[in-house]
Amino acid sequence: MFISKLRIENWKNFSKGEAELDRRLFLIGPNASGKSNFLDIFRFLRDLCVSKGGGLRQAVEERGGVLALRCLAARRYSDILLEVEIQENGGKDGVWLYRLKFNQNNLRQPLISEELVEYNGSVVLKRPDNADITDNLRLTQTALEQITANEKFRSIAEFFESVSYQHLLPQVIRDPQGFSPRQLENDPFGRDLLQRVENTSAIIRDSRLRKIQTVLQVAAPQLTELKVDRDKFGVPHLVGLFQHWRPGAGYQREAQFSDGTLRLFGLLWSLFEGIGPLLMEEPELSLHSEVIRHLPQMIERINRERRIKRQIIISTHSSEMLSDKGISGHEVLRLEPSPEGTLLKSSLDNQEELEQLKNGLTIADVVLPKSAPLNVHQLELSFP
Repeated sequence: MFISKLRIENWKNFSKGEAELDRRLFLIGPNASGKSNFLDIFRFLRDLCVSKGGGLRQAVEERGGVLALRCLAARRYSDILLEVEIQENGGKDGVWLYRLKFNQNNLRQPLISEELVEYNGSVVLKRPDNADITDNLRLTQTALEQITANEKFRSIAEFFESVSYQHLLPQVIRDPQGFSPRQLENDPFGRDLLQRVENTSAIIRDSRLRKIQTVLQVAAPQLTELKVDRDKFGVPHLVGLFQHWRPGAGYQREAQFSDGTLRLFGLLWSLFEGIGPLLMEEPELSLHSEVIRHLPQMIERINRERRIKRQIIISTHSSEMLSDKGISGHEVLRLEPSPEGTLLKSSLDNQEELEQLKNGLTIADVVLPKSAPLNVHQLELSFP
């Protein structure tokens, strides 16, 4: 499964937008244009479905309520709309559509205005229904989050629940307890990364570590072994064996790893685990420019080798990454701020951009310059 189309209204930065999404998508735009808020659309859909979550109410409350979610450019009291089209096996097995429109009631609780599920154009669920009209409180919960209500389209709920967001921070990986004393699951910043690695079955874990070690050796040639081991307190650690000029090699834990090495390790591990859409925020951070140039092909190669190919959505500012000629126009979505909210721009709608890409120019040459802030040249004049 993968999300092939998206339509949104009044979601955070976006007053209205529609886009086709590929299995690999690069998201670009200036600071504060809404790249993180775009990724949060898919995190929000996941939060509706997670088994330990609180569904619609908690997903909205964690984001500050309906007023915080509603686009500032929206007209007063406008509904928030999220609509996605999901293809099974590239559309060969069928196409799902899920639409959720909501606002808030007088108690500022999220209230569903519309919930629709279709399969190959046929309606599977349509709300509000007669039961909702009789008991308005039912509209504070989606059918998607209820096991008793989503039986006919539970595969969508399971798909949304499989969404993974990763924005790994080396400082968090090194000292997870310092950032949060409580145990967290699937933390996007890496607080449980090493625990997840250790919990993976030994055969699969060791196979992944060998593959990751091969990549890391390009950036750190002295690395000759990579493993996960527990200390005397039962805490898992990433351990690397590094050759040096002294007679014996030396073991180092994650605390001694460079930021770039830890970021690259976490990025690669994220590509191996999970089956659902993977959201990656600026994976180029802390990495050498020459390593960044090879990230798109590395990501594509790992994904191609998987039994189940994942959808990967990446936000980035990196010209090195976008210089890869393997990135086509339909794999890029540019966010353009405007007084009426951020606009979604695709090269598929721009004949001039398509011609330039066809003639051998890259996304970094053609599209990335358009994502720069309009008045960036004034930065050097901002201070006397």
